[in-house]
Amino acid sequence: MEMRTQEELHGIVIIGGGISGLATALGLHKKGMKSVVLERSETLRNTGAAIAFFHNGWHAFDHLGVGDQLRAKSTLITEMHTKWVHKDGTGDVIPIGEEGLRCVKRSDIVDALADSLPSESIRFGCRIVAVETDPVTSFHAVHLEDGSVMRTKVLIGCDGSNSVVAKTLGLKPPNLFRTQVAQAVTSYPNGHGLSNHFLYLWGDKLLLGRVPIDEKTVYWFVVQEVNPKDFESKEDSRVVRDLTVEALKDCPAEVVEMVKRCRFPYIESDIMDNDCGWGCYTLAGSGTIQGAGTALEDAVVLARCLSQEMPIGLSESKMSDQEIQIRAGVALRRYARERRWRILLLSAKSYLLGSILCASWPKRFVFLIIFSKILGGKFSHTKYDCGHL
Repeated sequence: MEMRTQEELHGIVIIGGGISGLATALGLHKKGMKSVVLERSETLRNTGAAIAFFHNGWHAFDHLGVGDQLRAKSTLITEMHTKWVHKDGTGDVIPIGEEGLRCVKRSDIVDALADSLPSESIRFGCRIVAVETDPVTSFHAVHLEDGSVMRTKVLIGCDGSNSVVAKTLGLKPPNLFRTQVAQAVTSYPNGHGLSNHFLYLWGDKLLLGRVPIDEKTVYWFVVQEVNPKDFESKEDSRVVRDLTVEALKDCPAEVVEMVKRCRFPYIESDIMDNDCGWGCYTLAGSGTIQGAGTALEDAVVLARCLSQEMPIGLSESKMSDQEIQIRAGVALRRYARERRWRILLLSAKSYLLGSILCASWPKRFVFLIIFSKILGGKFSHTKYDCGHL
């Protein structure tokens, strides 16, 4: 590998080119603030299954300017049908609301966000080996594997649960549940024939969700309590699919067939973490319930907070380093305050949902009471409005 030794100076550097990083860059771009996204992979990370967004996510999409584009690639879902594997009957039908939810392929989301950014905003193949902070200015030096260094006045970590920025902040690793999620998109060339509802199918320590994306594609996920050793070969999609089919053996035949038909299921661990910010660096994106929707909220709020303190953008600013440090710190602390209680609520809901799946029946009853009566139930958090850019 050719080693580069040059240094670059940027106003804002974002680590991670997934949905959170791209949305944050787009929010800043909409406010006239330049940023550079450092992505580890050589191309856009647009692989993956799909994501269901409620009102809170679509509100953020609209402010980022990609809402209508993504709505055109999705189907409106206004009802949730909840059923139990070992119980007869039709189950419960729960209205989601007028806004409902829509499920979008992850590749469509990533492409829409990236296409709305200037081409020079994203740097690929950037493998970060260290992040240092200047003790005088509080600015940061991001050291890359090829030997180059990117100095920045504000550093934003959108690089997931193993975040380099989180380690710089001194945060503990995120808590892991004893659950894992297998998910995929199944295609039906002649149409799936399903009604437009969100199916929630509960089994013994298992939960299946199914959402139509359009007339020919369906997104599904299976959450189950597992021993991590059962998924040592989780990178092999065939192993993931076979293990998931086995777990669904008591489910309706159409559900099992849906999983068998998929080509590339993905698996990931459920996590819980917190957003925070100190000095001139912060985190965005969340591993809580509605994680992608929360990441979009983060992007809008963070761009708003920074632009209020830096209306002309950091790169073109004539302010001294000391004033930039002060203003950036004020903006990021405001962002952390605004998001703290929101993330606390979502973390509590995430914890309870993971606990319900793995708990005994008496504990499940208690957790369900807390979830529905104290934390607002299934959809209260989806009506949240993160405000304008």
